[in-house]
Amino acid sequence: MAENKKFKFQRIPSPNNFKAFDWSEKGKDEYVKFGDDNLFPQTTIDIYNKSSIHAAAVNAIVQGIIGKGLTANEEVYLNSANRKGETWNDLYAKVALDYKLHGSFAIEVIWSRDRSMVEFYHIDFSHIRAAKKDHRGHVPGYFISSEWNRIGRSRAVVTDQEALYIPGFNPLLKEEHPHQLYVHQNYRPGQTYYPLPDYVGAYRVIELDTEIDNFHTNNIRNGLAPSLSITTFTNGSDEQLREIEAQLNANYAGGENAGSLMYIDVDSPENAPQITPIPQNGADGYYVTINDMVVQKILTAHRITSPMILGIKTEGQLGGRSEVVDAYLLFQNNVIVPYQQDILSSLEVLIHLNYPDAVLGVEQKKLYDDGTEEEEVIVDTDTTDQEEADIQQPELIA
Repeated sequence: MAENKKFKFQRIPSPNNFKAFDWSEKGKDEYVKFGDDNLFPQTTIDIYNKSSIHAAAVNAIVQGIIGKGLTANEEVYLNSANRKGETWNDLYAKVALDYKLHGSFAIEVIWSRDRSMVEFYHIDFSHIRAAKKDHRGHVPGYFISSEWNRIGRSRAVVTDQEALYIPGFNPLLKEEHPHQLYVHQNYRPGQTYYPLPDYVGAYRVIELDTEIDNFHTNNIRNGLAPSLSITTFTNGSDEQLREIEAQLNANYAGGENAGSLMYIDVDSPENAPQITPIPQNGADGYYVTINDMVVQKILTAHRITSPMILGIKTEGQLGGRSEVVDAYLLFQNNVIVPYQQDILSSLEVLIHLNYPDAVLGVEQKKLYDDGTEEEEVIVDTDTTDQEEADIQQPELIA
């Protein structure tokens, strides 16, 4: 009687490279950590630098926010923001990127010795960590450093040499604190100290976009492997096997060797290597589907209703001028203008310290700069006149 053989199948666990994005706020002695490793803003910058679709969406929105630049009832108000020669438009461009990328921005406010004039400097929002709130629930100030990856992972106390402390913005305390930091704050449920970008729900799919790029890049570099199985019968030493592997990589791996001929010289047919094609499983179509899903989700997170705004052509869309214009106007009114109003309301608070009668605005960009005449519409920051304006043709926001 034949002996019954028992087979046991078990799942081979795959490497767990999953790392949840953490934007928790953890306060200790002096400052409040942003994320468990205190590096959530750096994570935001990292995915911005790695995902082409995400970066294109962010850049398009930032360029829309900037428009053709700030306007004012007196242009001289915009000429100088500080003694380093920066104008208010220079600050506005930096603030627009920080606001879209991080959901907030920061400006250092410095009063003169006689407290009669004020200078303004942009501070990179990723460098900022909030001090713990006082008994009244106010953040008294902020610690600023470009090296939180070195000093801020575990320690709750920093020295004056490691991080600069600047009191929070309060004009009533300009005599005691001539250096202050204005930090724009928007309400976010669950966040007490740090806001979050409006696309934070798409961080995982943005990371997936970079992984898809890595997958295809590695395939090209490795000659679209594994597409062939090569078996040799040399029974060679470790050194001989390493030499064979090096020859294969040198001659056939990488995109530059695609389509090249394979030549093999052996002493007898019995020693010829066995080359077996590995059938493809149709993964290309799968990754095309995944890529389309990723693009759509990223654009949705940024509230971009039509990929044509970014120059991305999709099936089923004719891409005519009227369709693009309608999509852009919707994008401008629902996305760009609210960003501009938020930023302008903060900038006016600051510029009023020097020019109390200043009224700021933004000159909008036209989608087609072909000389076509369009009606200029002024959208006020208090939105009173906006309701009476033709919102379908915004040209100037003030």
